[in-house]
Amino acid sequence: MAKRIAAVEPGGIAEELGLREGDVIEEINGEPVLDSIDYQALIYESKIVMKTSREEYEFEKDEYEPLGLQLEADGIRNCVNNCLFCFVEQLPCNVRDTMRVKDDDWRQSLIMGNFVTLTNVHEKELERIVRRGASPLYISVHATEPELRKKLLGCENAGNIMEVLRKLQKGGISYHLQAVLCPGINDGEALERTIEDLYSLVPEALSLALVPVGLTKFRDELTPLRGFNKEEAKAVLDIAARWRRKSLKEHGTRFVFPSDEFYLLAGEEVPFDTEYEDYAQIDNGIGLLRMLETEFSFAYEDMRLKKKKPAKVVIATGVSAQPFLEKLMRDHPVGNVKVSVKAIRNTFFGETVTVAGLITGGDLVNQLKGVKADAILITCCMLRAGEDVFLDDMTLDEATCQLGIPIIPVERSGDALLDTLIEISEG
Repeated sequence: MAKRIAAVEPGGIAEELGLREGDVIEEINGEPVLDSIDYQALIYESKIVMKTSREEYEFEKDEYEPLGLQLEADGIRNCVNNCLFCFVEQLPCNVRDTMRVKDDDWRQSLIMGNFVTLTNVHEKELERIVRRGASPLYISVHATEPELRKKLLGCENAGNIMEVLRKLQKGGISYHLQAVLCPGINDGEALERTIEDLYSLVPEALSLALVPVGLTKFRDELTPLRGFNKEEAKAVLDIAARWRRKSLKEHGTRFVFPSDEFYLLAGEEVPFDTEYEDYAQIDNGIGLLRMLETEFSFAYEDMRLKKKKPAKVVIATGVSAQPFLEKLMRDHPVGNVKVSVKAIRNTFFGETVTVAGLITGGDLVNQLKGVKADAILITCCMLRAGEDVFLDDMTLDEATCQLGIPIIPVERSGDALLDTLIEISEG
């Protein structure tokens, strides 16, 4: 394998050397260049010997100085698992093709924070991860008991996760971990073992997220699974609380972080801001509500309104977050803006899906028809990254046109939510 040059930037070192679009970089300083991870790791040296498909170049530069090259994108490594709870297998037939891609690529884990299982990583690749210092990784464990993990992931290669994690630990690689929990399968005693095993890997094991299984209505031919009830969610939180106290005392970190959903399911308050420490797994739904409330409250203390224009605003969100947002809005009125929080039931994926990020344009439009408001606020997480398109391919403009009300996507921070309400208040 080697990396093809997609473009040469004008005025850069690569252009001066005579490198061209289409050239293939085969080796740098005697090491093969398999992908962009290798390229980025090897190119930082000041003395470079680069072998390409046309010729060999030897030159000097400043350490970390870029060459001015754009490489072709790395291919995606596909998942080899058949997880009991795989969300991709639960999608309706009419979703776009990109949602059906099952990737499991440690390189994207390093770059983007995607969770990977490492079941498709062989010994030499594991050595390359260590050699490249690929930290931190984000690793889906789910269970550490070998046979249980094989069952959960549907993969015979899944049982050696502790051996893999120890090799990474020995190589100085750190990692954030997660366990997607299914009631009656990998909670209870199985969860106790999982936490105990992973706790033995601290400090290289940086955090462990506990996330309830996500189920859609499209599971007719799949393994029967169900969601957590209130008592089962409380039991998970009780186990987590004991380990959090132990870890805080012994290591200065709580290590185990249940997702917001577990607290909502159990009817318990989400922890205080300080208990989320550095919010290391915020993208995994760990502390998202508390961060929103904390940022909103701090910004609210400094709020200064120039005008107080009367306005009606609807915040459209998932069923699970509605009570939290209602309280936040009730406790922090903004001028003369009357805010109502509307929970959108998920008929597209099924009403067991209660998070805001999976709300579609169709559900939003159908359930807000006839609403009278000056603006509808939604989280940016409802839209495809970098585009104004919902998961069902309805565009933001189409939804706005059908409702006849401006729909305003808001970044997920509390500051952004307050700023939007202030702008509406001030006209």
